[in-house]
Amino acid sequence: MTGRMVVAGAARQLAVNLAACALLLVQYLLGMAVNLYVVLPGRHPGAGAGSYLSGSAAGLAWLITDGPGWAAAHAVAGMALAAAALLAVAFAWRRGGTAGRAVSVTGALAVIGAGFNGASFVDYGHAFSSMIMAGLWALALACYLTGAILAVRGGATGQPAQLP
Repeated sequence: MTGRMVVAGAARQLAVNLAACALLLVQYLLGMAVNLYVVLPGRHPGAGAGSYLSGSAAGLAWLITDGPGWAAAHAVAGMALAAAALLAVAFAWRRGGTAGRAVSVTGALAVIGAGFNGASFVDYGHAFSSMIMAGLWALALACYLTGAILAVRGGATGQPAQLP
């Protein structure tokens, strides 16, 4: 790998990790607004569904198109965050290094897990789903901050991020 390729890979990895951190902060604020100011109706598509996946798909579609604005924004930001999480995994995998791969995969799993618990909260309204989302948010933030540090320090590959 040439010096320029190392720098480009580090820059991509740094950018996606910082973008994930920024999206996580947006998610935190939107989640607080939803928690404080939004009451989801007891009856909507997906509410109390017998099948979790089909109910979650129906609940998410309803939430984005016809649900309360803060909750819809929270769901859309969550999908953007899931895309950033998958990009972080792809960039870390391409760049190499066990530590970078481990934190990106762990961060992505935390984001996806939070998303599933968000869908569960929309469909069933259990408070523990919100608590699980909060814990997974903290784990994801720690992972993406670590990924950003590894990108800057070259720790994801063992190679310095600067040009030789």
